Amino acid sequence: MGYRWLLRLLPLAGGLPDGASLLLGSLLFLAGYLLLQHLWTFHRAVSRNVPPGPRPWPFLGNFCSLLLPGLAGEGQLPVSRRGVLLFPHIVLTDLARTYGNVFSLFIGSRLVVLLNDFETVKEALVTHADVFSDRPNLAMVIHVTQQKGIVFAPYGPIWRQQRKFSHSALRHFGLGKLSLEAKIIEEFKYVKAEMLKHGRGSVNPFPIISNAVSNIICSISFGKRFDYEDREFKALLKLMSHGMEIGMNGRAHLVNLCSWLYYLPVRPFKELKQVVTEIRSFLKRIIAEHRVTLDAGNPRDFTDMYLLHVDEEKMMNSKSSFNDEYLLYIITDLFVAGTDTTTNTILWSLLYMSLYPDVQEKVQAEIDAVIGRDRPPSLTDKALMPFTEATIMEVQRIGMVVPLSVPRMASETTVFQGYTIPKGSVIFPNLWSVHRDPKIWEKPDDFYPDRFLEGTEQILKKEAFIPFGIGHRVCMGEQLAKMELFLMFVNLLQSFTFGLSDETSKPSLKGRFGLTLAPIPFNVNISSR
Repeated sequence: MGYRWLLRLLPLAGGLPDGASLLLGSLLFLAGYLLLQHLWTFHRAVSRNVPPGPRPWPFLGNFCSLLLPGLAGEGQLPVSRRGVLLFPHIVLTDLARTYGNVFSLFIGSRLVVLLNDFETVKEALVTHADVFSDRPNLAMVIHVTQQKGIVFAPYGPIWRQQRKFSHSALRHFGLGKLSLEAKIIEEFKYVKAEMLKHGRGSVNPFPIISNAVSNIICSISFGKRFDYEDREFKALLKLMSHGMEIGMNGRAHLVNLCSWLYYLPVRPFKELKQVVTEIRSFLKRIIAEHRVTLDAGNPRDFTDMYLLHVDEEKMMNSKSSFNDEYLLYIITDLFVAGTDTTTNTILWSLLYMSLYPDVQEKVQAEIDAVIGRDRPPSLTDKALMPFTEATIMEVQRIGMVVPLSVPRMASETTVFQGYTIPKGSVIFPNLWSVHRDPKIWEKPDDFYPDRFLEGTEQILKKEAFIPFGIGHRVCMGEQLAKMELFLMFVNLLQSFTFGLSDETSKPSLKGRFGLTLAPIPFNVNISSR
């Protein structure tokens, strides 16, 4: 009965040739069928006992709030300007004050559930980990990652096998061990040389820090570093940066409403496809080179160890998930996730040191007392430098480079805190809200490293401090990131003092929201110590 109105439209095609008339009638029928199916799905989703939230629009759901300024609700910050996502984490935190710590939005007809305080996030990702550890099959994720690798792969036996092996292989090449320390210290020599080129002048730290962090990943993954002027290396970093910019474009996320948009020859989809293709081509060449020079008795790096494991698996299991293609996606995860998050955390630390010279001086005084200015720092120094560690932790808390975490998906319909969460719902743990919760953090918007100190000589552990996430899918690179952050931060402040190049124009601390939360570009004046 719902399709009778379609039949009334068919006579409109009566004046057309028979073939065109049939085609138009078929298209009208198909369009009507899809429309009614969408409305039925949308009605069922809205009418269930789902968490409360702002009223969605048909077809778009609440997606329009991300694309059109001023539609986030009265008194809310606009989330978008000219299609570019601005501060969704802040808007979502504000919405939680109206709708509660568990509330919902819709992307099209798909339910999105926001978790906005620590106890709720912990209950979902730890207590209900088996239900909320999957990844959403959003069109953007599928097109870019093919749901392979470590970060975006579905939760299950294949993911567990790949993560277990990858973590073991990374540990073999120094993850969490002092043996990796030498690579990080060696890379800092190039950072220092680049900064010294500018003398006491103004310098943009973004490319220097990004080069260094990427090279540390390269040394683990490929067994070598690249010169900062290497043409291919510069091209790779440029591609990654451009990919992040596309991630800031709200129009790109329309593909999650209409997956076929990805195949249209229009920006930003055309550019995104080019970025993905070129990054894959670069990594495929390196994997191919490793395959040709592979020595089973002398694995040089993570890529070698994975390729050797692929060969072992082929002999025992023809259906193994270990193959050269899967390696490509794991290395992509290491590069994109490992480089962007750590780079931006270090950049936030330089910005806050420039804004808070008293904190910078206190960190430098601790460095001088424990290490001095001649020898390089070691991870063994960390236990003797509580204020330095507290400062890094405060940068992670207030900067929160992954404010909405990596989205999860409900693998089955479940009841959570009295609400029905349908299978396939997307789950966003709002880590920004967790780390700015005034019930946990006194004056949460203030930069105050002492909040992580118990007395003056001991770090105060806070359960709600979860910059790397929590639960089964906690960041695999947590140990590497902690090593990089400590050694690079201490090296920088041991060697230089930083200050803003233009004190009259301080960059906004709201940052730029993309795949991660990056500082707005800034220059610093550096002086050697």
